[in-house]
Amino acid sequence: MIPTLTGEVSGAQLGTTLVHEHLIVGDPQLDRDLPHPEWDAEAVMAAAQTQLQGLAALGVDTIVDLTVPGLGRDVRRVAELARRTSVRILAATGWYTSNVLPHFFHLNGPGRLVQGPDPLLQLFLGDIQSGIAGTELRAAIIKVCSDTAGITDDVAQVFTAAAQAHRITGVPITTHSDPSSRGGLDQQRLLGRLGVDLTRVVIGHSGDSTDLEYLVELAQAGSFLGFDRFGMRHTGSDADRVTMLLNLLELGFEDQLLLSHDAAVFSRITPPSWRAEHAPHWRMDHLHRRILPQLRTQGMDSALEHRLLVENPRRMLTGA
Repeated sequence: MIPTLTGEVSGAQLGTTLVHEHLIVGDPQLDRDLPHPEWDAEAVMAAAQTQLQGLAALGVDTIVDLTVPGLGRDVRRVAELARRTSVRILAATGWYTSNVLPHFFHLNGPGRLVQGPDPLLQLFLGDIQSGIAGTELRAAIIKVCSDTAGITDDVAQVFTAAAQAHRITGVPITTHSDPSSRGGLDQQRLLGRLGVDLTRVVIGHSGDSTDLEYLVELAQAGSFLGFDRFGMRHTGSDADRVTMLLNLLELGFEDQLLLSHDAAVFSRITPPSWRAEHAPHWRMDHLHRRILPQLRTQGMDSALEHRLLVENPRRMLTGA
């Protein structure tokens, strides 16, 4: 059974699933002390509700919201959206940093100035087993991140806690990776050393790479590859993403490919006005409105589409 923000469901009930999305990305301290001029809570919630209803009309049943601490997760707000619409929403735990953790994590934990249990592991396990932020809303997946700086000491600290939580709970791990530096390979090596089953790992943003040898190496290690930035024009072209996807399909890796957008309704990092000018198709409906029709003209049949959007997400999330 998979926890969603409106109750547990079986893997078979997940249906068509977008595995890497965001609804609202913020920063609690900046949101309080330096409010973003484009933020309007009521308007953002209304826009999010409209987008989710539009996704349901296109046949999307479930989205995975990978907004974790470090990206301003607010599970109560997202749960309200889940209650207002028919699209199921899965929440994530983890900590989003590509280099340095907050100073608290340097001084608290095993072998540190303030001795005690690992607070990251406590957070991840609590979110998965009990509930997020004092609610009964549980996380279904763990999100970790490394980028151009590679596996820094603080990033390794997050990965280590994520690996422990994965081994205890069986919950899958998904990553933000830097394809330009072939960063997914370092992620796989570290997670493998930490005892993680690499078949329960998604190497996120793999679809931004045009290095087929790199992608094949990731896939041969057993992980899922996230083709999860369709519409994100500033990190790569959709034409390249489609080409690399078709190449991997031709090589027989159809069971390890996942499709999504990494889109948000509101993000203070790339706010709506910026997106409208620089990435106008970077929305959660882009795949169904533009990319899938293109793939169908290039030979994708309904069975393969079902595998990529229904079966692969189900296996990734359930391990079944």
